[in-house]
Amino acid sequence: MIEQSPPRRRADAALDEARLRQQAIGIKLRQMFDEVVNEPVPDEFIDILRRADQKKSDKA
Repeated sequence: MIEQSPPRRRADAALDEARLRQQAIGIKLRQMFDEVVNEPVPDEFIDILRRADQKKSDKA
């Protein structure tokens, strides 16, 4: 006779697996976010911001 695990144990295992997947996704998302945040700001973008600030201060 083949013994089957009770449905509760299978559900617990499925939940554990889902939690592990969520953790892995969360870790990867944090890594990706950190990479983007740590990228240097392009010089062209800094120039645009400077010009916008200059126009704003000229109006004041």
